[in-house]
Amino acid sequence: MVLILIRSISAFLLLLLMARIMGKKQISQLTFFDYCVGITIGSIAATMSVDQNVKISNGLVSLIIWGLFPIILAYGGLKSIIFSNITDGKATIVIQNGEVLEENLKKNTITVNELILLLREKGVFKFSDVEMAVLETNGDLSVMLKTEMQPITPHSIGLKPEQEHAPNILIMDGQILEKTLQKLGYSKGWLLGEVQKQGANEIEDVFVAQLDSYGNVYVDLYNEKSKKHTAEESPTAGSNIKKNPGKP
Repeated sequence: MVLILIRSISAFLLLLLMARIMGKKQISQLTFFDYCVGITIGSIAATMSVDQNVKISNGLVSLIIWGLFPIILAYGGLKSIIFSNITDGKATIVIQNGEVLEENLKKNTITVNELILLLREKGVFKFSDVEMAVLETNGDLSVMLKTEMQPITPHSIGLKPEQEHAPNILIMDGQILEKTLQKLGYSKGWLLGEVQKQGANEIEDVFVAQLDSYGNVYVDLYNEKSKKHTAEESPTAGSNIKKNPGKP
């Protein structure tokens, strides 16, 4: 029992260390090779933890090798595009100017039905709407629509909308973030007035309050009773969320 505990702790700590060294990638960004390496490392760690026929030293060496090799390959890919193409593969164009490139589909063993599925996940239903579709090395599909099919943006029609900045939290968990409030030039009295307009009696009643770049305040009350009370008493309060402009 003690031996299994020691083996498990050793495997866990080494696995944690290797995960930190190997870097951070979201699951959607992993290549097939990265996925296989991850499964293998986890399998080795599990075997080393419970299988007493495997020496701890052998398990540790195996984990280190499987952890270090992907790191070496990754650094090699940073130094050489050719090396990166060999280890990770290359992205492949599967649709160009509305036409499906059948040969490229065959090379990547992708069927038309699978391609249609990937397109639907991007909100595209017609091949003719696609200027270019690229199958990435992680299996995801990047799609560029034809110009006439792309959504209209303010830039495309020559508008210059007012620049919006990141919102700021003024109250969190019933506590005023005083440094943020002072930095923005607002007073506690103004903030109390804003939250009271939205049904709170005190600052402590507010779970979170957020100020956007236009001076509008979003308020969420701390508990459901306060929210229900506000909705019943205020003829204009379908919920506890309103926007209130302006500085004092």
